Amino acid sequence: MTLERENKIIGFIGIGVMGKSMASHLMKAGYEVVVYNRTKEKALSIIEEGAKWKDTVKEIAEVADIIITIVGYPHDVEEVYLGETGLLNHAKKGTYFIDMTTSKPSLAQKIYEEAKKREMHALDAPVSGGDIGAKEARLAIMVGGDEEAFHAVLPVLEKMGKNIILQGGPGAGHYTKMCNQMAIATGMIGVCEAIAYAKKAGLSPKKVLQTIETGAAGSWSLSNLAPKMIDGNFEPGFYIKHFIKDMTIALESAEEMGLLTPGLKLAKELYEKLAEDGEENSGTQALYKFYQ
Repeated sequence: MTLERENKIIGFIGIGVMGKSMASHLMKAGYEVVVYNRTKEKALSIIEEGAKWKDTVKEIAEVADIIITIVGYPHDVEEVYLGETGLLNHAKKGTYFIDMTTSKPSLAQKIYEEAKKREMHALDAPVSGGDIGAKEARLAIMVGGDEEAFHAVLPVLEKMGKNIILQGGPGAGHYTKMCNQMAIATGMIGVCEAIAYAKKAGLSPKKVLQTIETGAAGSWSLSNLAPKMIDGNFEPGFYIKHFIKDMTIALESAEEMGLLTPGLKLAKELYEKLAEDGEENSGTQALYKFYQ
């Protein structure tokens, strides 16, 4: 079963760096989209495109058939879904929830169980690809939840991403996203050190990048973020403050499983020092500032 586009209203909560592009793709695909964001000013451009504004999460819950959330932190997710005026207390039976925030697997499992009690469907579906992937509708979307619910909303997910995989039951999407963030965290250290080394050796970092990104060292961070480092562009595609949140979740989860992650621990410490120096709203490529 899939949800047909006709007469289906999508609620979108969280119009940030990525959410704005994601909601726009849904409207271009013909869906009616209603939006809510804590700061309305950030949603003005999407409203101008045709999205309908709602003043509260409760109002979104009352009208939408599918509700997508991509907010900041796990406590925001908990408030949006489980609060007194949250989604689960005011949505219709049969509503599909898709939480695309990077959050805790245990919280996703709790939301899933509470939704099931109310005859609703909840999926955790965090994404990877940053602002560029969101703009180009080619996000990687890692999903946890029931297979039937996944296939029902797949046409919606396909408007925002390309690599969309059901990883397992509730919480599996978030566990997968933690794998993603762990690989990025330690990889970013290597990217920064390689560019700093090239510069120190008197090489052209841009020429070095042209060579090594096509070989075994190739990665998304090397191809997309290293050029920004070289150009001194530290504007956020993904905020340092949110990356620290993700690494904290990953470390806590790893510790619960008895897994040692020294690379992740080091990366988190370096990013926390950056945040203390006032860089929390910079992009993750600002790690390069340590080496300049």
